[in-house]
Amino acid sequence: MDSVGSIIIYFILALALVVFSVMAVTTRKILRSATYLLFTLFATAGVYFMLDYEFLGTVQIAVYAGGIVVLFVFSILLTHQPGEDAPLLASRGRVMGLVAALAMLVAGLWCLVTRLGLAFTKLPAMSNPDMKLIGQTMMSTGDGGYLLPFEAISVLLLACIIGGIVVARKR
Repeated sequence: MDSVGSIIIYFILALALVVFSVMAVTTRKILRSATYLLFTLFATAGVYFMLDYEFLGTVQIAVYAGGIVVLFVFSILLTHQPGEDAPLLASRGRVMGLVAALAMLVAGLWCLVTRLGLAFTKLPAMSNPDMKLIGQTMMSTGDGGYLLPFEAISVLLLACIIGGIVVARKR
């Protein structure tokens, strides 16, 4: 893709990330919030694909956009009426939330400004690992292997499914 088209697509994805993220946390309808989160996760996957991280983009879509959002929607529908508005938050937490948001904005701007100098320096070439290497690394039990965390996450998801079934049966 040419550089101008790539820059335009990047700004569209960045705008979608910002807009849908803000909409996800500001809407009072919880099912809409989960839908906006889904759009945010798809835009994040688009950024990964633009960076030539095909594996990470695919995992983003399959695991987060596909699995986690479905789990959220399932939980919402089991525990909450989807048409109801969420109650307004008490004002005592707003000041602390505003302070935390401003602190994160300052930290993000500091990181951006300090990294701008790296844009003008020559960085070493990076290689993109192939799928076979990623699979061997993830499913190995040796140093740098991820088999144990992978199995722990699968047990956690199984516990969430069983918990959802138990909550649904009580109704």
